[in-house]
Amino acid sequence: MWRKIFQVLGLIAALLSLLPLIAVDYWWIRIFDFPHLQLTAFTLLAILLYFFTFKPKWVNDYAYISILIGCFIFQFVKFIDYTPFVKVEVNDSSEHVNEDSIIEIYTANVLQKNDSGDNLYQEIKEQKPDLIVFTETDQRWSEEINQQIGEAYPFKIEQPQNNTYGMLVYSKLELTDTKIRFKVDPDIPSIEAKVIMRNGKPFQLYAIHPTPPMPQHNPMSTDRDKELILTAMASHNSEIPVIVLGDFNDVAWSDSTQLTKTIGKLLDLRIGRGFYNTYHAQYPLMRWPLDHILTSPEFRLKDAGTGTNFESDHFPSWAVLTFEPELAEDQAPKEPSKEDWQDVKKQMKKSGIENLIELPDAIKDAGD
Repeated sequence: MWRKIFQVLGLIAALLSLLPLIAVDYWWIRIFDFPHLQLTAFTLLAILLYFFTFKPKWVNDYAYISILIGCFIFQFVKFIDYTPFVKVEVNDSSEHVNEDSIIEIYTANVLQKNDSGDNLYQEIKEQKPDLIVFTETDQRWSEEINQQIGEAYPFKIEQPQNNTYGMLVYSKLELTDTKIRFKVDPDIPSIEAKVIMRNGKPFQLYAIHPTPPMPQHNPMSTDRDKELILTAMASHNSEIPVIVLGDFNDVAWSDSTQLTKTIGKLLDLRIGRGFYNTYHAQYPLMRWPLDHILTSPEFRLKDAGTGTNFESDHFPSWAVLTFEPELAEDQAPKEPSKEDWQDVKKQMKKSGIENLIELPDAIKDAGD
């Protein structure tokens, strides 16, 4: 009996490992991109359990255990970049960087229905970040945040909404050329602004919170992926350094986020350092990285982490960055390949955005 049970567990582990390889946008497929760590641990458990009933003389057992080990290796390789076993993608800050070139970024999904913001405000007052992006903010949250910390942040872009997609940007640094955009859905905003750092240099901010592939939100991941690719293209075409942050409703290792990074010429501070899991804050066994801070190569990392538990379903995410453009070549992102541009073209066609943005020659020449 136990042998049969362990075999079934192994088959389930293998199936769940391979489901994300199916290139379709249905939520019940894409949702398995998220619990990758948990599926890897489940596969390892299935392997260990099966060895208790392993029969050395049975050829089928060798084939079976080989498949499970192959699935485990596939899963482990997919997230090894977020462990100290690989080189960091965003290098450490220089020792004697100018204070005016330091900027602290902070982002928090507050959970619209949550009414416990005290720990959040206390952490912000202690850390004193220069730039904050709040998501899931309705009018109540907007008024409360302004009352608690508004005086310290003279520059604000506010788009409170009661549909869990409200967004606020608070900044101690000057914001110019500010825009609230509805790139994909008239009810889902994103925010853009040029941020003037203390050293007088600007960077382009893209704050996003696309819809997740979930039946109660959107049964397909197409809208999320559409906003990610539009953001990537904007970053690709930016003439100044870029920071993209917010709740992507996508994990760091997914094909969608990886394509966003590559096309946007962006770097992930997690690589070589850790997962920095931000969701779900209330369930320790079900956590993965949904909130992201991606930067262009002009920025280096002084410190980073996840924030306090304030009864939201997300932990805040923060990073202390240094602006060191003279060292950007030392961590230049890889150039998009022809295959990457082909993936972009397919995504644009699937999302119906071929005519929404000017296509670079690289896409035109990529073929289908």
